[in-house]
Amino acid sequence: MSKLTEKTEIQEAVAQNDATDLDLPNLEDKSTIWTTTRLELWAFYVFYIGNNGFQPPFTAPCGADTDCVLPYLGRIRDVNSIVLLTNGMSFALQAFVLLTIGAWADYGRWRPNITIVFTIVAVAVSFAWLGVKDPSKWQAGVALYILGLIAYQCALTFWTAAFPGLARDLPEIKQSFADVVDGKKLLEDHEQMESLERNRISNVSFAVCSAGEIIILAIMVGILKGVKSDESVENNTKAFSILIAFSGGVWLLCALPWFFLEKRRPGLSLPPGMSLLTIGFKQTYVAFRECVRLKQTFLYLIFYFLMGDVLNTTVTVVGTLQNSVVSYSTLQLTLLLIVGIVTQGLGIYLFWLVQKRFQISTKAMLCFNVFWILILTIWGLIGVHTDKFGFKHVWEIWLYQAFYGLMVCPWYAYSQTMISEVSPLPQMFLFFALFSVVGKTSAFIGPLVSSAIITASGNNDNMPFAFLFGLGSLSTIFLYFVDVKKSRIECEEFVAAEARRKAFDDANVP
Repeated sequence: MSKLTEKTEIQEAVAQNDATDLDLPNLEDKSTIWTTTRLELWAFYVFYIGNNGFQPPFTAPCGADTDCVLPYLGRIRDVNSIVLLTNGMSFALQAFVLLTIGAWADYGRWRPNITIVFTIVAVAVSFAWLGVKDPSKWQAGVALYILGLIAYQCALTFWTAAFPGLARDLPEIKQSFADVVDGKKLLEDHEQMESLERNRISNVSFAVCSAGEIIILAIMVGILKGVKSDESVENNTKAFSILIAFSGGVWLLCALPWFFLEKRRPGLSLPPGMSLLTIGFKQTYVAFRECVRLKQTFLYLIFYFLMGDVLNTTVTVVGTLQNSVVSYSTLQLTLLLIVGIVTQGLGIYLFWLVQKRFQISTKAMLCFNVFWILILTIWGLIGVHTDKFGFKHVWEIWLYQAFYGLMVCPWYAYSQTMISEVSPLPQMFLFFALFSVVGKTSAFIGPLVSSAIITASGNNDNMPFAFLFGLGSLSTIFLYFVDVKKSRIECEEFVAAEARRKAFDDANVP
């Protein structure tokens, strides 16, 4: 297609307010009246400083001469078993909530209210921890833990899903699209520019979060010293509750600008005959059914599940090995966290600078990042038959913390950006909810498999790395076959079908 022909067809589509007949991004969505301001963008960044999932350092109250068992769900269970079951219940509830309301954010103008409500619930839970100052109240702690995880994950999911819209409405992106309409710029160049802006927002938000975490951590150290957390188990438990409440207060302060400055961009209209009580599960069913058409999205979904499982489980296994190497004091844990956070911010920002300098695609950056995740599994795999290497020395743990921050942490930015590259923009919040559920599933399954491998191998704690390396290598095949350009076409066809209500036509449901 020549530039003149492309220009004519785009202009005709704009004039007719119809983009469904063109192999182009939805023009109505591209021509929004909203413009992302610098204040709105920074409010988005600052929100993540509060909603960072940061866990304060603390030590377990169970000693070598104490059995760490408690009555839970009808029987006496080991503390590790209780944590595993609690995480499982939390995941199940998260999946139900996300699949129920995941689609709500794609309709109407009240989507920001979802993030606001979950944030307020999470902050309230944080302050409620002030009432859990004694180990005897562990049941209340479990309840707050579950509710807090659900609120945190849902707030994080809906906050994250907002960044593609922010990128689309940036003044430079709107001007770029206007140049496409006027025939001054190729559509492919515009799409590359928008993709880079999505990466910029995603990466900068993580870098800003890392900088904010350093300040939060410094204040937490002061709080720990003030309440003398190392003097007794009671002081340690009390300090932990105070730190959680402090984190909640910080989150609220960081969230307020986003609450007021986020523009209430309009979503889709509710399909005929549907209600908010049913639209979530209907949309989820349609999304999975349409995976036949959204082949690139489905390929990435498989990769995201497998590689997410590899990374989550690798971190868990390394943590187990770390605990077997040395028992850290609160100060040592704090120093480890500082190393991790500093290198995390540095790594993510350096990745972005390289990507910006050489105009590298999101997929290529993700592939580079995945390579280092596989190196991490090889690192642990070496330790299967030797005690000289494989997370078995204190110096390795410090090196791992720096390596993880510099080379692995960019995964959390680029994997999220890639979701936006292969998901239909009008249903962006639904697809982010689906990917969140998939990610949580992998986080739950992986540790169980690794535990079984360790037992079957005669308690060789490094053996899971063999499985993780193989699974990680397999997952890269699915990423290799993801074609972002084809995905744009498939997503446009999906959007066009829903616009004609075919996706919600009961006659089409088998």
